[in-house]
Amino acid sequence: MRVAVCADVGSTFTKVLVVDLDGGGLVASASARTSVDTDVLHGLEAAVGSALTGLGARDVPWFVCSSAGGGLRLAVVGYEPLVTAQAGRRVGLSAGANVVHVAAGRLGRGELTALRAARADVVLLVGGTDGGDAETLLHNATRLARARFRVPVVVAGNADVRDEVQGLLAAAGVPVTVADNVLPRIGVLAPASAREAIRQVFLRHVIGGKRLSRGRRFAGLVRAATPDAVLTGVEALAEVAGGDLVVVDVGGATTDVYSVLTPDERASGPGREVAGSLWRARTVEGDLGMRWSAPGVVRAAVEERLVGQAERDELASAAARRAADAGFLPADAAGRAVDARIAALAATVAVRRHARGVGTGERSGRDLRDVRLLVGSGGVLRHARDNEAGGVLDAVLTDHAGGWAVPRAARPVVDVDYVLAAAGLLVGEYPVAARGLLRSLLG
Repeated sequence: MRVAVCADVGSTFTKVLVVDLDGGGLVASASARTSVDTDVLHGLEAAVGSALTGLGARDVPWFVCSSAGGGLRLAVVGYEPLVTAQAGRRVGLSAGANVVHVAAGRLGRGELTALRAARADVVLLVGGTDGGDAETLLHNATRLARARFRVPVVVAGNADVRDEVQGLLAAAGVPVTVADNVLPRIGVLAPASAREAIRQVFLRHVIGGKRLSRGRRFAGLVRAATPDAVLTGVEALAEVAGGDLVVVDVGGATTDVYSVLTPDERASGPGREVAGSLWRARTVEGDLGMRWSAPGVVRAAVEERLVGQAERDELASAAARRAADAGFLPADAAGRAVDARIAALAATVAVRRHARGVGTGERSGRDLRDVRLLVGSGGVLRHARDNEAGGVLDAVLTDHAGGWAVPRAARPVVDVDYVLAAAGLLVGEYPVAARGLLRSLLG
């Protein structure tokens, strides 16, 4: 039997699956604490060793993704906030990035200060449709060059001045990678080239630059940022399932929502968004999480009128305890019930924002009415009892007061075996194995 190791090196835990490459079956799994305080290879090798114990496998290929050290922090610099900057933001999210800063227009001293303060790992520099405005893109490239900016820059703007922009940055010693324009024409969003460029910059500069490991081996093993791998897995799942779907991943620090929708031909007519649309989309809610961001869940739930005064006070105290101890594990049924409630609130608020476009700068959200599958992911759901995990997803599917149209007939499932990231890592080289994993998720 041919097998491969698929590993996700997270900020807290490293999860490993051993997958049958011929049939796509799950052979074994293991996890270990991510050893960010020493060398992440220690925890990764411990988890892989545990998963392979007794299998007698040799020369096993490793497929690794990582969000350790905070993952990929991306800043977007564009021409106009509701057009190219917004298009760049969407592309960044689709590349698995945590978009920590968006600037629009000509960069000045204040804007450069804010950009530096965002501590981005990569800057996505966009602006102008092909043949359109070029002055803003050239101005911003010149400012970055003169400021001796050393953060890697991906240029994905007006193709007419692409070479000139690349030359300006390279001459100043700024690491620069060029890609096709993310918005070649008004209303046309072209993410593929920029997404691949961001992925390569992440692998080349970010993984090594975070000093997660002393040698070069770890950087050589990592193939993608974890959210990028998950989104690829979600895209493959949509093909296997044959319909629209939503994935809500409730983590310790963020709650990510992914959706794949069948393109609506009506969206290409009058009234379409000038920044274009991505039918495979991801949003990241940095204030919603089970541990570090648990207090943010309570605040957001109060703002959304999902909890009352009495419950707020109780949850606020529990959330503060979890934020102070990221390794907290509930010891009894009462503790598990609190975790499930926080997870339900995080998932509900995150899907509300995803569907409504709240906080994204989008004029319209995502129409999820035809979604046929709702997938729950994250440790709180994978380790929950069936009724607890089901309650989290039911909270989303019955959110009729949330200001969005809930799916009319969606089936809830939980990614208990954590196959989405593994499938995303495998689908390029081993599509049969990836699809086999995804079919096991569908049951």
